[in-house]
Amino acid sequence: MRLHVKKEVSGMRRSLVPIIVLIVVVPMLIIASMVILLVFGGSSLNLPRLGNKVALVRIEGVIVSGKAGSGIFGGGYAGSERVIKALEQVRRDPFIKAVVVRINSPGGSAAASQEIYQEVLRVRKSGRKVVASMGDVAASGGYYVASAADEIYADPASLTGSIGVLIETTDLHVLLDRLGVRFDTVKSGEHKDMGTFSRPLTDKERQILQRLINDVYDQFLADVQRGRKLPREYVRGLADGRVFTGRQAKAYKLVDELGGLEDALKAAARDAGIKGDFEVVEYEPRGLWGRLLGGTEALSQDYQTSRALMELARGLLLHEVSDVR
Repeated sequence: MRLHVKKEVSGMRRSLVPIIVLIVVVPMLIIASMVILLVFGGSSLNLPRLGNKVALVRIEGVIVSGKAGSGIFGGGYAGSERVIKALEQVRRDPFIKAVVVRINSPGGSAAASQEIYQEVLRVRKSGRKVVASMGDVAASGGYYVASAADEIYADPASLTGSIGVLIETTDLHVLLDRLGVRFDTVKSGEHKDMGTFSRPLTDKERQILQRLINDVYDQFLADVQRGRKLPREYVRGLADGRVFTGRQAKAYKLVDELGGLEDALKAAARDAGIKGDFEVVEYEPRGLWGRLLGGTEALSQDYQTSRALMELARGLLLHEVSDVR
């Protein structure tokens, strides 16, 4: 009886051996083979060698602070936290030689655009070449970010520019009066309720907001000048809020080359000294499992909010009635 049990256990152990080999050894051999092929034999198999990689980071939708998300009407947003984390991943990846930042955005938050602009500069300082690629729209804050790149590509019909700052308030006091609605406000200071919809702005409040706008506008100009290496007054002459096509922007030195995403990727690889085939790695911040298993998630499609569209419309109207002096 004891001998019979011993035989069963021994047989069970023997039956587990091929399972262990299948689960542990075979995957390890496959991974090792892939690494060897990529490092030593990539060129003979038309595969990109390890290190011949160009990162792709997308900025799609209205630029906002925080994480990306969707609005109540389905509009997409490019959260500064998400974009910055993706760019940080690029800086930490030793095999990434260049980066293409694909921008499809009408702009958005000035502070969020500044944060992304600064992170793009940090990527450049890490030794990577950065190329900005404009989609349908890369205006206002979208152009702010693009100006930090080493080189900017735009399609001839892309809409860009709209360099400027805007604050809008809503005054509903006439409508509220007709409805018989009254507001009683208790505040700690004279201007604490500045911008409320229950009353119009005072002249003093307009001056306060104008000074605020002028300060942010000067920061915008300084960063565009820094990124594009153009004279300050030249940039100021273009920065009246008007919108340009990609072709017009190239003539005004706001972009470097005309071309699509594929052209920008090839230019980034070329500028980084990559010869032959290269791999495009699309970066999106991932959790632990995403980092372990690899792969990336598609980013949201291009959406535009009504305010951003209104700003672009204003720029187009300005372009119709004025020329650069």
